[in-house]
Amino acid sequence: MDQFTLNLLFVGASFALYIGIAIWARAGSTSEFYAAGRGVHPVTNGMATAADWMSAASFISMAGLIAFTGYDNSSFLMGWTGGYVLLALLLAPYLRKFGKFTVSEFIGDRFYSPTARMVAVICLIVASTTYVIGQMTGVGVAFGRFLEISNTSGLLIGACVVFAYAVFGGMKGVTYTQVAQYCVLILAYTIPAVFISLQLTGTPIPALGLFSEVSTGGESSVYLLQKLDQIVTDLGFASYTEAHKDTLNMVLFTLSLMIGTAGLPHVIMRFFTVPKVSDARWSAGWTLVFIALLYLTAPAVGAMARLNITELMWPNGTDAAAVSVETINSDERYDWMLTWQKTGLLDWEDKNGDGMIQYYNDGSDAMAEKAAANGWAGNELTKFNRDILVLANPEIANLPGWVIGLVAAGGLAAALSTAAGLLLAISSAVSHDLVKGAINPNISEKNELLSARIAMAVAIAVATYLGLNPPGFAAQTVALAFGLAAASIFPALMMGIFSKRVNNKGAVAGMLAGLIFTLVYIFLHKGWFFVAGTNSFPDTVSGSLFGIQSTAIGSIGALLNFAVAYGVSLMTEDTPQEIKDLVESVRIPAGAGDAVDH
Repeated sequence: MDQFTLNLLFVGASFALYIGIAIWARAGSTSEFYAAGRGVHPVTNGMATAADWMSAASFISMAGLIAFTGYDNSSFLMGWTGGYVLLALLLAPYLRKFGKFTVSEFIGDRFYSPTARMVAVICLIVASTTYVIGQMTGVGVAFGRFLEISNTSGLLIGACVVFAYAVFGGMKGVTYTQVAQYCVLILAYTIPAVFISLQLTGTPIPALGLFSEVSTGGESSVYLLQKLDQIVTDLGFASYTEAHKDTLNMVLFTLSLMIGTAGLPHVIMRFFTVPKVSDARWSAGWTLVFIALLYLTAPAVGAMARLNITELMWPNGTDAAAVSVETINSDERYDWMLTWQKTGLLDWEDKNGDGMIQYYNDGSDAMAEKAAANGWAGNELTKFNRDILVLANPEIANLPGWVIGLVAAGGLAAALSTAAGLLLAISSAVSHDLVKGAINPNISEKNELLSARIAMAVAIAVATYLGLNPPGFAAQTVALAFGLAAASIFPALMMGIFSKRVNNKGAVAGMLAGLIFTLVYIFLHKGWFFVAGTNSFPDTVSGSLFGIQSTAIGSIGALLNFAVAYGVSLMTEDTPQEIKDLVESVRIPAGAGDAVDH
């Protein structure tokens, strides 16, 4: 059976499973659409939350960023995982005890202000929309390769699948679909990693294989990371295991990811689906277990893939000639390059006409002399989209066809599961917080459910459009979303739970200050501001504050949010006593396990 047919079988079977589950679990009420009827078991919810949280950025893009940057991008691992711990300990149980459907509803009630609720809706939509762009980008990349169609066509197919199970199933359908998607994505991620770890180190556990020895030819051996460091530095790249960035950006970026994770509305919503507060705590623990299976494997996937790619491009060592064009066209080990070239995500060019494709750091002073001596005209691997690395990894390692098909299904499962959760968060914000909360408080349950489904359909259409023109790699786009959530939603939730003094005016001012500052900074730093009269955007970065990158600015926005909220609250009237009593009732754990929904 050819590879295309295998891919089609794996992807088609997984999609049939998702749509079948959605039909079986179709939401029949607003409670089922928003919170799955609050009847999800903690283990089930933990698995669904893990799928919701491990997005295309985690599955498709993160290992690619680690592979090409090394130690520096461990920030993604530390930030996302640490942020989930913050969410589990500081937010999830208390928000579940409050007993509402959405994050915006909690903020509106806690800060006794329809305005606060609407500002929270805006913050939620901005952050979730930015996040979903990365998921739709991942869908296009995966479809484009494995079904041998364009990214655009793949994105449209993915949008139709999400529409089929999210619009009709709501949270109930999405929950059980995400359980299936977690099983698919974790198998798809770990099985190739086990194979590759066995190939390189003889160790079946990738996390241990990362620190094991590999052969250097003959009877000698060195540790895998030592060998990788030697190869990449020989080619003029920075050492894989050493830090290269400034400490300030790394710390701020990690912090931004942590508090952004804890403020992600689509993950928080998952804790509204369990029967009791104690179940929310257990769900958080189980989610961490399920997440760890992938996150302990990702560093090994990145390092081993970088080693395999480098050795393929320099099959006889870095002191010999690089791989020849003839070899790429005739040796089956390089078929993956020819296949990915068709997608437009990988390309090369024999610039000096020597029949070889040189892959090295053409901006390195260390390589300049060697390049001049050999007549090299620069790095001839002209394009390597980092989002393809995990998907191409089984092909690079020459694994069986069924493994490649499984990875195709896994990559799509990761992107679609998170996309569905984000779209559900956007839909709930529009229908429950905007339509029911502000426009028509007396709307019937039937019409509210209809408005939720219409909002979901519109959100899918917008996400698909934006996914066609993403502002960066999947993980980079997602990082911007985390910064926005960190600057706007997380501080409001923390102050809402743990401070009785912050009032409605302070909360509104803080959220607006954090959101606007972070958005403006990102647009300035990325050079995305539209230039009136030119019908274009400027190409250059406008500058930065103390050298802080746009992906790290969310932590500064969060500090600004806290400062403005407390400052405005102290200058205005005190919080009403009934709100103080509400905060106290949410924070006191006594009887929390028997909390009543209201």
